[in-house]
Parts: sequence; structure tokens; C-alpha cells
Amino acid sequence: MCGCAIDMIQVELTRMQLKRAKRRTDTQDIELAMDMMVVFSKKDDRNADSAILERLASKLELHTISDLKAEEVAVRKLVKQRGVQNAESIQQIKDFLGKFRHIAGVDETIVLDGPISSKSLQKCQSLLIPHEFLCPITLEIMVDPVIVASGQTYERESIQKWLNSNHRTCPKTGQILDHLSLAPNFALRNLILQWCEKNKYELPKKDSCLRFSAELIEEISFLVQNLSSHEFEVRREAVMNIRMLAKENPGNRILIANYGGIPPLVQLLSYQDSKIQEHAVTALLNLSIDETNKRLVAREGAIPAIIEILQNGTDEARENSAAALFSLSMLDENKVLIGALKGIRPLVYLLQNGTVRGKKDAATALFNLSLNQTNKSRAIKAGIIPALLCLLEENNLGMIDEALSILLLLASHPEGRNEIGRLSFIETVVGIIRNGTPKNKECAASVLLELGLNNSSIILAALQYGVYEHLAELTKNGTNRAQRKANSLLQHMSKYEHLP
Repeated sequence: MCGCAIDMIQVELTRMQLKRAKRRTDTQDIELAMDMMVVFSKKDDRNADSAILERLASKLELHTISDLKAEEVAVRKLVKQRGVQNAESIQQIKDFLGKFRHIAGVDETIVLDGPISSKSLQKCQSLLIPHEFLCPITLEIMVDPVIVASGQTYERESIQKWLNSNHRTCPKTGQILDHLSLAPNFALRNLILQWCEKNKYELPKKDSCLRFSAELIEEISFLVQNLSSHEFEVRREAVMNIRMLAKENPGNRILIANYGGIPPLVQLLSYQDSKIQEHAVTALLNLSIDETNKRLVAREGAIPAIIEILQNGTDEARENSAAALFSLSMLDENKVLIGALKGIRPLVYLLQNGTVRGKKDAATALFNLSLNQTNKSRAIKAGIIPALLCLLEENNLGMIDEALSILLLLASHPEGRNEIGRLSFIETVVGIIRNGTPKNKECAASVLLELGLNNSSIILAALQYGVYEHLAELTKNGTNRAQRKANSLLQHMSKYEHLP
């Protein structure tokens, strides 16, 4: 799940944290999985910023000092129980928890492999500004908060500049504004002032705050203009800088889109220079983290050009194109569009023939796209099932969970069940139930149950490979979900007379 070769202690850590995520469906939360891959990976420098960490903190319920303290204690116990001596593994876990300590405003070094201390975590006040006090545009604490017609609150100067640029939508929601009146949010301003007084936090002077914002706006406006320059070097420098700014923080993504950066970036996707194409598609990937930008990127006609780069670009450009399609496909209308524009076949090709990171990017995109029923059929016709079966046999890639999760989606489709049945991979699935990680076993049992409920010959084949005793073991020692799936399988198998 984490995108790199980690040992059992890290797998257990990830599993514990994923269990905390709310409202999980039977399939993996693939956005959570992708975020975890980016945060864990030392080599993947894309988008590993505060937006992803905030999203993970929300899903994993690691918001508060007490949450982090409880997590520290739990991980220390896990390290002690497992007897882990691998310094690199322990350091990765420290780094992972350290990212959450930083965004929560905790200033203390955690020692996972030492004795549990009773010392309280100390707060770092400068990092503890409540999220609701920050302007969604500048991401700075609001001095003069105002409410727009959509009900969202912004810093007055920031939203006024947005409206003065002929925008008639709410930057955060994309909703068309019924009117352009700005109503002072006195209640929020009072809360901000009370918080500042209590925490001895000095509000920035309005003039200096605006001067900083003006400098950033001027820089972004200048770079956006240069995206259309007739000089090659000017264009390349501009798109590279836009890519880096879009990576840095959510506020930059909003400003780049607001000042017209998306249309020229889409144009550069077809530019006859591979590096410019690579920078442009990665910039759009970074921008698409913002929900409103996902729609804007698709509306500007980027998807066909991204698919073209996915087919013919450099290795890095192809990987980032796959990641961009994943990000865009978080919106249902974009799932349909990507499938209709023939984006699935090149993703399947990347899954088969790409680099390790390319395979992982393709897998996350294909999972998300396969949530659409029509796209399941397209993926099956494109040869996704043989590619997934190969991933099950390549243990060094660490992609068994991803492959099984996609197969689980495809097994609910009649064409998928027929294709999987013809390829006879039941022995492989039984082997995973026997020898896989706890998460591997859970996914494999889910796939076998989905197939077995619709095909008695699959159940018979699984029984011949000795699945019964492995399922019995899973009902005792598997994850909660694995136990449920194993029990359902055993109940279904009880219909067969030769069962032990």
C-alpha cells in the first residue's frame, strides 16, 4: 500500500491507520491509498504537501494532540511486540508520524524504539491557527472576513480581487453567485480576535498582508503570460515555475487557475518539446488536486492531450499523465469522459510495461475508472485481467492489494467473471489466502467470494487447492473484513457434499 518495499511493521502500521478511516466501502479507499503512497515514498516528489497531509489527517483521525499521543503509544507497543530492529523501518514510521505532528502544531521528537515517556506533547502555537480562520484563497488568517452569496467566507481583499477579474463564481465551490454583495462576517471575526488574544497571536497588519499577496499575484500573473511567449526558453522557464508553484500549496493552485493559467497549460500539452509537455502535464496534475480545477482542466479539453502524452511521452510524462487521469477521474463525469476518449487502453499498456511507479499510477487510475460499469467492459477488452494476474505473481512489486482490488471490481461484471474463469487463477488466489499479508488475504477472500457466488466450478477448484483450512484459519486470525468474507465463503461451500 505504501508504494515501497516495507517490512511487516510498516504494513501493520498502515493497516491500523486505514482501519481508522470512516465510511470505508468493501473496495479500498484508493484516494487514501494514493495519498499514503506519496507520503511514504522518498522518491515520489509530486504533491506531497499540506493538502495531502490534511486529507490524510482527516481520514485517519489524527487531528489532535491526544490522537497523536495515542498513536505513538500504539506504535511503540507494536514495535515492541514485533521485536523490530530495522532502523530504516523505524525511521520511516517516525517520519510519517512527524508529518502529522507538524500540521497539528506538535513540537516534540518521538522515540518509537525507546521507553514510553509520560511527558506531555508541547504545542507550537504559531502552527495552530484553526482551519476555519484561514482564507480559502490566500490560506492566511483572515483580518476582514466577508461572506459571499454561496455562504463561503473569504478575506475581503482576496475575494474582491477575484470578483474584479470578472469572475462570477465562488472560488471554493465553483457555484455561480446570485449576487456580488459582500457581507461582513462579524461572528467569525470576533472568534478570530478571541483566539488571537487567548493564544497571544498578533494578527498581521493588513498592509503587509496585502503586499505579500500582491507580490505572489504579480509573480503568477507574469508566469501565466509567459506561458504563451513566442520565445522557447521563456515558455519552458514559465511552465517549470508554474509546475513548482502548483506543487507547493493549495493557495497557489487557486491563484494560478484564477489568473488564467489552465488554458495555456493545456495548449502546451501539444507543444513539440518533450520537456515542456512533461512540465505542463505535471503542472496540471498538481493543479487538479483542487476540486474546482478538476472541472476546469477537463472543460478546457485537456484529457485527449493527456492521453496522447500517456501513449507517446517520456517515462516521467507518461507516469504523471496516468496520475493526472486518476486525479481528474475523482469526478464521475470525468470517469465517463476518459473512458469515452479511449484513455483506458494506454493505461492498461502502462500497467503491463511501465516503470514500477508507472505501474502504480496506472493501477490507481484504472481502479478509479473501473468504478464506472461501462469502463469495466473497456478495461477487460483492453487486456487488463492478464496484466493484473501478472502483478499477483510479481511479489517484488508490492502491488498484490492493488491488483486484487481491481479484480474485485471486474469480478462483479459478467465479462470479467468469464475472463478470470478462463485464465484459471484460482490456485494463485488460494496461495495468497494461505501465505499473503493480512491485507492480501482479505482482498483475496473478497475476490474468491465474488467469483464463487456466481460460479460453482470456481468453488470446486478452490476446494481442490485446499482453501477450506486456510479459510478456517482466516475466520480466527484474519482482519475483521477478512473474517466476514471467510465465514461467507465457508457457508457457501457447505452446500457441497465433499466438504470436510
